[in-house]
Order: sequence, then structure tokens, then C-alpha cells
Amino acid sequence: MKKILVIDDQDWLREMINLALSQHGFMVLEADTGRRGVELARQEIPDLILCDVHMELEDAGYLALASLRADPLTASIPFILMTGLADPAGMRHGMELGADDYLPKPFTIDALYAAVDVRLKKLDAMRMEAERKLSDLRENISLMLPHELRTPLNGILAYGEILTTEARSLQPAEIAEMGQVIYQSARQLERLVENFLIHAQLETCASDPLKLKNLLDQNTANAKDLVEQRALTQARLAARPGDLSLHLTPAPVPMLEDYFGKIVDELLQNAFKFSLPGSPVRVSWGRSPAGVALTVTDQGHGLSADQISRIGAYMQFDRKLHEQEGLGLGLTICKRLLEMHGGSLEFRSRPGEGTTVTAQWPELDIRK
Repeated sequence: MKKILVIDDQDWLREMINLALSQHGFMVLEADTGRRGVELARQEIPDLILCDVHMELEDAGYLALASLRADPLTASIPFILMTGLADPAGMRHGMELGADDYLPKPFTIDALYAAVDVRLKKLDAMRMEAERKLSDLRENISLMLPHELRTPLNGILAYGEILTTEARSLQPAEIAEMGQVIYQSARQLERLVENFLIHAQLETCASDPLKLKNLLDQNTANAKDLVEQRALTQARLAARPGDLSLHLTPAPVPMLEDYFGKIVDELLQNAFKFSLPGSPVRVSWGRSPAGVALTVTDQGHGLSADQISRIGAYMQFDRKLHEQEGLGLGLTICKRLLEMHGGSLEFRSRPGEGTTVTAQWPELDIRK
């Protein structure tokens, strides 16, 4: 049975709504002030809240809404404001605070049912989509995680054992070759662990308003230098410094330096990984019509429209064909970071014709 919290200082209206919704199969909770409503919402976590705008204070409903939206436990509860003064300015203010709908007073029982049913159906749809994504995530983790972790570990363990037991019979060149394999496998494992940690950090941050605000207040002033440094490093690691083409202009970026560097690394790693040695990889950084942008273009095998649409955590494409390691978390992290900062990650690609990836940020607000 779904719970609905009604917050209103008029006893007769609460009783009427309680009776109507109870007959419709809902459990109804009541509060006569915004303060009591906030307390009850945090205790009971209802499925939906109906709240009057003007109660003990003129804007008590707005204050209750703002308080509940700032609390991770109650931030996602559908919230319908009830008011007899549904003026455009007030409605806009309520929507800016996070209200899902307005129910103008006086309203009929049918209008009440309609407003409640629409919001609860939308909530059910969101929950079903979240459960589907979680199910897909679990399936991909269970299928791919063991292999992805074992692959670099196998290289480290196998060559480590040889070096331990047969060191005296090995030539210096053989030892150097095994050491290189161990180093590369360790770097691969490091990247996997790093991606898991960053992904977890972002999800935790997204659910904590204070952490999220602190994250969004960060910026990187020396973005051009960072792009140049990271791009040259990735080209060197791929043994392709001659394939790299840089086109950079000074521009700050509204993102923490570590996370900005992560995006640069991921886009460059993918460009080198999925294109052949000798083919160019072009990197551009600077201002764009919408703010600032990082663009990486390669002439690799490309992606189909369907593959682009399915970019997400633990997803990979053409694994058997290309034999590339990695959980697919890298691009998901980039996409998530950019969306949290009001930006976007866009792909232009066709199979066999290469890929252009553009990371777009809004202009840095220098007044902050």
C-alpha cells in the first residue's frame, strides 16, 4: 500500500483528502504545519507528498519543499504543491525548488485522483527503469569482472613466478621483457581499480548535496597545459608520439583538475587503442560557442549508432574482434562527470570511418 503525506493547516481539507485517498486504496499521513510535515516525511518516507503553500508561514510549503529536496533521503519523493494562488511567479518558484506539480484550490476529487495517479505512475516507471539498469549492471559485472581482473593478474603472477624460480637461468633481455609485461599488467589493473573507485565516488557525491556543491565549485585554470601534458603522455605510452596532433588554446574549465585529467586520459587512451599505428589522432582544446570543449578525433574502426547509444558502465563493443581489455567504465565516468557539471559527451562516428568525441563544458563563471 502506497503512503501519501498531506501537509495542510486546514483540518477539514486534510480530512477530505484523507477520506478520498483512503477509499482509493492509499495509506494517508497528515501534518498541519510545514515543519511537522518535514519531520514526518523523514520518518515515514512516503511515496508522494501533497503540501499547501501558505500555512503557519506565508511560504511554508516552499520552505518544506526546499528542506526535503536538500535531504538525500527525501529528495526524490514526488511533491505536489496545493495553492489557491497559482500565479505564474509562484509556480515558477515552486518548480525551481523541485516541485513536480501544482494542484490549484479548490479542486475536485477527480482532479486529486488524476494528479496523484500521474505522479505515482511516473515514480513507478522510474523505479522500474532503475531496477532494469541495476539488473543489467549486476549481469555485466558478474560476467565480465572475473575475467577483467584475472587477465592482468595472470600476467603478473605467471611472470613473477618465473622470475622467482628461474632467475639464474634467464638472460637479461628475457628478464627485461618479463618485467615489461608485469609493468603493463599492473598499469592495466591500476586503471581498473581507479575506474571502480571514481565511479563509486561519483555516485556517492551525486546523492550528497554538500559534496556535490563542493565538487561543482572546483575549476582548472591551466587546462591547456594539462591537456598537452596528458596527451603527450598517452601518446608515449601507446608508442605513437608521431601520430599525435595538438591544437590547443588557453581556456579554464569548471572541473576539478583530477577529474578533468581523467577525461583527457580516457578519450586519448580510446583513440590510440581503437586506431592503427601510423594513423593520426587529433586533439583540440579551447573555447566553443557553448563554453569550452575537448575534441579527440581518430581514424579507427568507429562505432555504430546503436553502440554509441548503449555506452554505459561495464559495456564493451566487439570484444572478440578487437581483444581490448577494460570494463567500459571509462567512457561512463566521463559522461557522468560531464552531466554533473552541466556538460555533455557527444560522439560522431561510423564503422570503418573513425570517431570524433567531444567533451563539452559550460563557460566558467569567473564571478564565483
